[in-house]
Amino acid sequence: MKRPPKAPSVTVSDVAREAKVSKATAARVLGGYGRVSKTVRAAVLEAAKALDYRPNELARSMTTGRSGSIGVVVGDIENPFFSLAVRGISDVARLSGINVILANSGEEIEAEKSAIRVLLAKQVDGLIVTPAQSGDIAHLREIACPLALLDRALPELDVDTVTVDDRNAALRATRMLTQAGHRRIAYVTAALLSGDFRGAESRINTSTVRERILGFLEACREAGIEGAERNIHFGSGRSDSAHAVLQRLLRDAGRPTAILASDSVVALDLFKAIRECGLSIPSDISLITFHDADWTSVTTPPITVIDQPVYALGKSVAELLIRRLKGDDRPPEWIVLPTTIIERMSVGSRPSQSGDRSDS
Repeated sequence: MKRPPKAPSVTVSDVAREAKVSKATAARVLGGYGRVSKTVRAAVLEAAKALDYRPNELARSMTTGRSGSIGVVVGDIENPFFSLAVRGISDVARLSGINVILANSGEEIEAEKSAIRVLLAKQVDGLIVTPAQSGDIAHLREIACPLALLDRALPELDVDTVTVDDRNAALRATRMLTQAGHRRIAYVTAALLSGDFRGAESRINTSTVRERILGFLEACREAGIEGAERNIHFGSGRSDSAHAVLQRLLRDAGRPTAILASDSVVALDLFKAIRECGLSIPSDISLITFHDADWTSVTTPPITVIDQPVYALGKSVAELLIRRLKGDDRPPEWIVLPTTIIERMSVGSRPSQSGDRSDS
């Protein structure tokens, strides 16, 4: 069957003719550069709307040197934390007429490098990155366009950054558990680390993981809990081996009486594993997690969470980047947003028992 002829696209010349202005004037209005009067701008925009004009992004980038897009590289798009942060970025970008191109690193440094290469090849005007590692950042130093960091700081990289108060948040949450009488407290994270932690925070390549662990350890020291480093458990991501790690942790005779989870994905896996082991929250195990994911408020019992302003994180980092794109040359900012703890019903008191040794 013969296809109908493709309708011709509306051009800048068509808009200029409709608005009764020169093609150059119409191009300035539609491209968002140069100066024109408010009356002329209104006439051109009205003509563009009437003709259903759709800009040719390639042609516009050749004229203005801008693609009208930014690239965003996050660690795990399946994690609700990053999904909500990207929503904040997208909402701000849309209001500025900027498109967002999203890439997922899967928390792998080589995938991050590849994603950045692809985005730069697409001539994005700026980048927002959640760095997978803090020890391998040469590729970030080489980025020529404006760069902003989301959620994870790199103090040695002088760029705009937005994070939350990770160390203080973990300190306050762990303190809540120690004040409830818990001595065997575990910190569980999906981050990977070969061997035991044993105080080797310099080997942790992700700033958020490092800061939260330091906050956890500080609260344990405050409570006189010795050997807390042995209760930090890495590699609790979504895999059969990770699930087996959780099962072993919960079935051990000296299992923790309380757990602080690094994020809501890890916490959900923990919640399932606790049920599978025939244990209950909070009578057997108390649980607190970072991030107020939707599921945490509808379980039985609902879970106490460290509520991070995730949408505001994305919104703030996008605003900083767009400010750079508009020519702002003030020194880079590092914005630290506060967190709050939402107390629900997953933390129970733990009377001191003979089996609760401070060094276990």
